[in-house]
Amino acid sequence: MGFDSLMNLAKIKKDVKRKRVSSYDKTGANVDTVGIDPKEKYEVCYIKGAGCIKHVWMTLASPDPNYLRKVVIRMWWDDEENPSVECPIGDFFGVGHGKAVNFWSLPLSMGPQDGKGFNCWFPMPYSKSARIEVENETDKKFVNYFYVDYEEYEELDPSYGRFHVTWRRENPCKGKDYNRHKRKLEMFIKKNPTHENDYVILEAEGEGHFVGCHLDIHNLYVSDKHNWPGEGDDYIEIDDGETILYGTGTEDYFCTAWCPAQYYCSPYHGIPLPGGENWSGKISYYRYHVEDPIYFHKNIVVKIEHGHANQRSDDLSSTAYWYQNEPHKKFKPLLPVNERLPRDEPKEK
Repeated sequence: MGFDSLMNLAKIKKDVKRKRVSSYDKTGANVDTVGIDPKEKYEVCYIKGAGCIKHVWMTLASPDPNYLRKVVIRMWWDDEENPSVECPIGDFFGVGHGKAVNFWSLPLSMGPQDGKGFNCWFPMPYSKSARIEVENETDKKFVNYFYVDYEEYEELDPSYGRFHVTWRRENPCKGKDYNRHKRKLEMFIKKNPTHENDYVILEAEGEGHFVGCHLDIHNLYVSDKHNWPGEGDDYIEIDDGETILYGTGTEDYFCTAWCPAQYYCSPYHGIPLPGGENWSGKISYYRYHVEDPIYFHKNIVVKIEHGHANQRSDDLSSTAYWYQNEPHKKFKPLLPVNERLPRDEPKEK
C-alpha cells in the first residue's frame, strides 16, 4: 500500500477498495445537499476501519458574507479525543481573508465558479477510524455539498503519520505604531537576534514533518511610498533548536522574488491574492513542502518575521499543514467568531 502518484498509477492493487461518502439525495431525486442550521454541528463522515482519505470536495452556499471564516471544519483520527484538524473552512482549503478565488496547487484548489469548488488532495491515513465534522457558527442556515473519497485497507502501514491542520491569527502584529505620522520603517539594518517576537505559524511536539502553509497578510499601513509588507525572514526551529532553518525574506520563502504584486499559481507555491496597488489590502501566499518536507523528531516551531525585524504591524493569519505520530499537542482554543472575521479594506489616504 502506498500513496499514488503518476509513477505508480499503473500498479494493480488487490488489497485496496475505493469508497465514498457524499451528500447525494438518498431518495433518488436531485436534492444533493445537506442543510446545516445556525450553531449546528454536522458529521460529514464517520468511517470505521483502516484506510486513507484521498480527496475531499465541498461547496457551500450561505447568505452570510463571512461564512468562510465562521464555518469550522474539524477532523479526528482513530477515535482520538482532540481534533487533529481545526480550521475555518475557507482557510482549510487554501486561501485566507474569508475569500474564495480561483487558484490551484497540488494539494489544494478552489475552482470555478468564482473559486467556490473547494478541493483537498492531502492524503489522510488512519488505522481505526476517520471522522469529519463541519460546524455552522453563522446566524443563518447554509447548504453543503460534499464528497469524501477514500481507500479501505485490511490494515494501515504503521509508518504513516496523521494529517494535522491548525489556524492562527495575530491582529495586528506588535510592530511600529502606524498611527504616528511618518514613522520610518528600517528596511535593512535593524537586528532581530532572538526571534522571540516573530509571527508563529506552527508549534508542534512529537515526530513528523511540516508540509507547508499559506500566509495571509492584511496590509494596514496606508502610504503612497513603497509599502511592501514582506521582508520578514522565515525562521524554523527543529528539535529544541538543534537545527535552525533561516530564510532571507517573505517572498523568498514563498519561492517568488522582488516584492511580487502578481497573481500566480503553481503546484507548490503561489499568490492567489496579490493585494491592491502598492501591496494594499489583502494578500495571500502559499508554499507546500511536497518534495521537501521539513522533518522533526521532538518538536518544531515555524515562524516568520512581520516585516524586517518585526517592525510591521499588519494583520497576519496562517494555516499550517503537517503530519505526525499521535498523540499531538492539544491546539490552543480557536479564536471566537468575532476575532476570526476579515477586516474591511483600509480607507484611502
